[in-house]
Amino acid sequence: MRMIHTSDWHLGRSFHQVGLLTAQAEYLDHLVEVVRSESVDAVVVSGDVYDRAMPAPDTVELLSESLTRLVDAGATVVLSSGNHDSAIRLGFGAGLLERAGLHIRSSVSSIGRPVVVEGVAIHPLPYLEPSVAGVALGTDERTHAGVLGAAMDRVRADVESRGLPSVVMAHAFVTGGATSDSERDISVGGVSAVHPSVFDGVSYAALGHLHGRQQVSETVRYSGSPVAMSFSEWRHTKGSLLVDVAASGAVTVEDVAAPVHRRLAVLRGDLEDLLSSPEHEAAEDAWCQVTLTDPVRPLGAMEQLRRRFPHTLRLEFDPQGVIVPVRTYAERAAAADPVDVCCDFLAHVREGYAATDAERGLLAEAVEAVRLDRGERDDEGRAGAGAGSEKASGRHTRRGVA
Repeated sequence: MRMIHTSDWHLGRSFHQVGLLTAQAEYLDHLVEVVRSESVDAVVVSGDVYDRAMPAPDTVELLSESLTRLVDAGATVVLSSGNHDSAIRLGFGAGLLERAGLHIRSSVSSIGRPVVVEGVAIHPLPYLEPSVAGVALGTDERTHAGVLGAAMDRVRADVESRGLPSVVMAHAFVTGGATSDSERDISVGGVSAVHPSVFDGVSYAALGHLHGRQQVSETVRYSGSPVAMSFSEWRHTKGSLLVDVAASGAVTVEDVAAPVHRRLAVLRGDLEDLLSSPEHEAAEDAWCQVTLTDPVRPLGAMEQLRRRFPHTLRLEFDPQGVIVPVRTYAERAAAADPVDVCCDFLAHVREGYAATDAERGLLAEAVEAVRLDRGERDDEGRAGAGAGSEKASGRHTRRGVA
């Protein structure tokens, strides 16, 4: 049996406010072509099909069309729910869809009932929240290891009764796996880590949840997400795993790279170097995370960066070298020259970037205009006060004469 192991599609996800649906659609087009070109018998998706429990209509439409195309290409498609999915919504109509070659497993009650494809028993395990699944699985151990162990007991019982090679799909954090910034923490509700030995007794464990492709043990692997979702994944090679399971249970695995909609680049340095150095040419069409090391934060840094790197999505500052000292508010207020006070304040709010000569000139004009206006108002006030005194004195004299 030849299958594609994939997971963590996260359909509908955004990457720093940029929608990923186009990139995800490109991957699904690629997946359909792989099914055709490689004569794939089964496509298994180990959780986090959607990015959120209530996906947008265009996201649902993309999944519907893609699953239809995969089945039409000749594959049996097996989906299990992940911690991002709504198990009930994803599993709607599952019984009816099985007749068309689409198997969606999102409930605890389905555990132990495999999908048999070309003589291999595929056991999909939905994401198991310990506080919820523990009772249904008959275990008092409210941890991820506890509920997954109980689920695997059901799987092994079925495997022994059938005597077929077996694949288990699971969405979990297995000890030894490397994490990235884009995965949701699943530790709430119990200890999150699961030892890989929990999957003993099956030919292959097709895991989801961690977004980097990796091999945890000889038969336990993560396919990783097909599209990067954080800059911590910029060195990842995204794709799927092409897995052949022999009648003996022997497994061979081949990496299948996914199309790259737009590369990720992580840049670091001072602004002048980033804008001029030819070594950064490859990042000009990439989604960029930039860390500026200038000792003083440059004015309009993002605007300047986007002239060369138009897809810069994240900008951070890590000043290096001699940092311009910024005086406290008390020190600024004590300055003799009001223009100096204004210039110091401007440097403060710009994290050390001093006022230019042009800005100092504008501030000097503003301070002088305020001084003149205040002087005129003070003169008018004194004149008005003097007139009031004379009137008061005259009234007093007349009253005295009367």
